[in-house]
Amino acid sequence: MAADTENAPPAAHVEPVWDQNRTRGDEPSAAGTSRGPFGTSGDRTMFAAIAAVALATGIVNAFSGAQDAAWRGDSYDIGRRLFWEMSSIAVVLLLLPMLVLAVRRMRRTPGLAARAVIGAITLLGFSALHITGMVWVRKLALWLAGGAYDFRFSLATVLYEFRKDAVAVVLIAGTIWLFESRRELKSAVAAPPTPPPPQQASSPDVIWLRDGTSRVRVMPHDILWVASAGNYIEYSLADGTQHLIRGTLAAAESELARFSIVRVHRTRLANLDRVHGVDLKPSGDFELAFDNGQSLGGSRRYRPAVASLGSRTASGINIADRPAKQS
Repeated sequence: MAADTENAPPAAHVEPVWDQNRTRGDEPSAAGTSRGPFGTSGDRTMFAAIAAVALATGIVNAFSGAQDAAWRGDSYDIGRRLFWEMSSIAVVLLLLPMLVLAVRRMRRTPGLAARAVIGAITLLGFSALHITGMVWVRKLALWLAGGAYDFRFSLATVLYEFRKDAVAVVLIAGTIWLFESRRELKSAVAAPPTPPPPQQASSPDVIWLRDGTSRVRVMPHDILWVASAGNYIEYSLADGTQHLIRGTLAAAESELARFSIVRVHRTRLANLDRVHGVDLKPSGDFELAFDNGQSLGGSRRYRPAVASLGSRTASGINIADRPAKQS
């Protein structure tokens, strides 16, 4: 935790579900959804744990700094050092919701680069707010006590504080990430198994994509392909709509196989019922042309998955096999 630079010691569930004729009111609210960063008992427990560790660390730092000062022949002055630590910790705890929201945003965002950008912006914002808040808390408190506080603003001072803020943000954000992972795991274990959907001969199957309490109805025939995106899977529909759903491609493959949506690449599934043509390349890879003009590449490892398309002449399937290039 940041302390006064003059007196500081040296630097030592979202998953596809199927139509069950249930309304939103029949489902319990997902933990952490539309309740703010500290709206559940689990969030309050996390806040209490972080606050306890921060307070303990601040107290230890204060006593250690005072002891180091006494050994150097300076004043022990434990009260002043506790004030430096506690004023810093108070601002950190006020900024804790900012870190909670940032971690949850990172967990919902696919791609390492995008997560790194969110983390960098959060770190810079947190440090700026922490330094500013800490300085003004100390100035106000000492002014009320008849004293004064001089932050001694300089690039070296800001970098000194930023370095400690970076360590604090990494440790706190890591703790929040672990709490979020544990909560998702507990929710997944506690969730009752989904019963199979009722078979209705008069109506087609319907897919429900669920994100917390939000549900999106999708017709299987409207799906062109499904692609992996980190901890999420992306459903691309024929009309250009895309839905980013938390889950795994393997789980989606198992559920969608009955709709002729099969794996054509390590990271992609394709709806064979929407394929208008297949371009087989000399390398063994292939390219699928859909009936809406879009295309999708497949790898040779999954070429057998499209082998049956040649027999679908009634659907207008056109397979073009390119001859090997002459050397």
